[in-house]
Amino acid sequence: MLDCAIIGGGPAGLTAGLYTTRGGLKNVVMYEMGLPGGQITGSSEIENYPGVTGEITGMDLMAPWPEQCMRFGLKHEMVQVERVSRKTDGTFVVSRSDGEADEALSVIVCTGSTPKRAGFKGEDEFFGRGVSTCATCDGFFYKDKEVAVIGGGDTALEEALYLSKICSKVYLIHRRDTFRAAPSTVERVMKTENIEKITNSQVTEVYGDAMGVTGVRIEDCSESRTWDLTVPGIFTFVGYNVNNTVLRQEDESWLCDLNDWGQVIVDLGMRTSTPGLFAAGDLRIEAPKQVICAAGDGATAALQTIAYVDEKQNG
Repeated sequence: MLDCAIIGGGPAGLTAGLYTTRGGLKNVVMYEMGLPGGQITGSSEIENYPGVTGEITGMDLMAPWPEQCMRFGLKHEMVQVERVSRKTDGTFVVSRSDGEADEALSVIVCTGSTPKRAGFKGEDEFFGRGVSTCATCDGFFYKDKEVAVIGGGDTALEEALYLSKICSKVYLIHRRDTFRAAPSTVERVMKTENIEKITNSQVTEVYGDAMGVTGVRIEDCSESRTWDLTVPGIFTFVGYNVNNTVLRQEDESWLCDLNDWGQVIVDLGMRTSTPGLFAAGDLRIEAPKQVICAAGDGATAALQTIAYVDEKQNG
């Protein structure tokens, strides 16, 4: 019986592993099919992680984390988890893709979420070289430059407002003629002078050179014409795919409460509605989707897990 099973090996999962093992749990396994580190390993430059100065990639940032986190006894299983379920006695079953199953007193789910791709030509080719899904991460690279933002929901408009404080101009491109964001957010965008709204339009292609993006091609949906916009950066905010499938049960129910977008509902201690089950990082509600926040979530979940396991073992 594991003291704790950690599902996912990004910043949240690694930090949860560090804190649970260093905090005294003896049998902790982190399940991560690939290389630990998470999505941030694909970032070409990190500037906003405290204590990091100079040029450093996401891979460089995360490289020492696994060794540190495993120093205190964390085990890494390179296997995919298919499902986490709960037995009548309150313990959990971790069903693995290799047909095996492990039992655990507690579980911390850190499977994250994946930004949806907008689907235009060149998006994958230039991702990380001018195409981004995180204004907080990459906005500063375009200080005093013009950028484009794709989307019409709350996230797209909020990120456009964030970028408007850094960039000289923000082109907000939306395929409809109205925005789906909260009225108050729409009003703020309308009042921001350096945000230019381009509605009834969609980006069909992003292009550039060896240095990165140089421009985008836009199609006007109402007039069936295309035109080019010269920008070095484009930010896409068309939603996230929440990686919550491990929580889906055989009867199609969920192991814990989720919101309408599939995000796990947690309290300030990263506790879910199911005792002994915790969620940390981009999987949870209102996640800022930053490495430092995910790591903080992992530490918080770990500390609460230690208390939960101690109560279970010692009454």
